[in-house]
Amino acid sequence: MSPHTTADTAVPLDWQGCPVDCARCAHAGLQVSGGCAPRVACVQDRYTRRIFTFFERNPEQADHYLDHPYFEVRALAARHVSVFRLQSLLNDPEPDVRVAAVQRLPVPRILPLRKDPERKVRAAVAQRLTGADLVPLTADDDYYVRVVVARRLPSDILPIMMYDRDADVRRAVARRIGDEWLMAMAWDLEAEVRLQVAVRLSPEQLVALVADQDWRIRHVVASRAPLHRITALATDPDEDVRSRFALRKASEELPLLVMAARIKAAPVLSLEPASISGISLGVMASGVRKGD
Repeated sequence: MSPHTTADTAVPLDWQGCPVDCARCAHAGLQVSGGCAPRVACVQDRYTRRIFTFFERNPEQADHYLDHPYFEVRALAARHVSVFRLQSLLNDPEPDVRVAAVQRLPVPRILPLRKDPERKVRAAVAQRLTGADLVPLTADDDYYVRVVVARRLPSDILPIMMYDRDADVRRAVARRIGDEWLMAMAWDLEAEVRLQVAVRLSPEQLVALVADQDWRIRHVVASRAPLHRITALATDPDEDVRSRFALRKASEELPLLVMAARIKAAPVLSLEPASISGISLGVMASGVRKGD
C-alpha cells in the first residue's frame, strides 16, 4: 500500500474549515461520471489542486463561481469562463483573481492595471504588454516589475533602463541591450552586472576590464581577450585567473614548439663534393650557362 499524505487521508474541509458534505452539494450527481470525486476533484474543497481539477473536468460550471466567497475558486473559475465575463474581475478585491483576468483579457482592456496597487498584478500586466505600452512600467516602484519590463522591452528602448537603481534590473538589461551600449555598462558598480556585460563583449573590448576588481570578470578576460594585451594576468592575485591565462598561453605556444621540434629533428640534405662536382658537370654538359 502506497503512503498517503495528510491531505489525502483527512476529512475534506471547505474554505471555512467545515467538513465537505457531498450529499448536500449541487454537484453530487457528477460523481457518477467522474466529474467530481472527494479528495480529487471538488469545488467545495479548500485545496487549490482539487478545485483546479474540478474545473478542468467541468469547465462549463465555471460561470457559476465568479462570485464565490473563496478567492481561489474565483481565480480558478476565471481560467474557464468566457472572456466577456472577465471585465468585472479587474475590480476584484483579491489580486490573484485580477491576475487571472489580466492573463486572458485583450491588451487594451488591461492597460489601466499598470497602476494596480499590487505588484503581482502589475507584473502580470507587464508579461502581456509589448513595445511602447511597457514604457510607463519602466519607472514602477517595484524592482521585480521592472525586471519583467527589462526582459520584454524592445532593445532600442532598453537604454532608458541601463541606469536603473536595482542591480537585478540592470543585469536583465545587460543581457539584451544592443552591442553598441555594452561598454557603457562595463563600469557598473555591481560586479554581477559587469559580469553579464563581460560575457557579451568582444575580445578586444574585454581588454578594458583586465584590472576589474572581481576575479570572475578577470577570468572572462583571461579566457577570451588577446593574450599579448593582458599579460598582467600572468601575475594576477587570483590563482584561477593566473591558471586560465597560463593555459591559454601554453595552448597557443604549443603548435610553435611542435613545429620547431619537427624542424630540428628533420634530416639535413648533405651533398658530398663529388656529388656537387657531378651536378656542375651535368649542368655544363647540358649547355646551361651561368646567368641564363
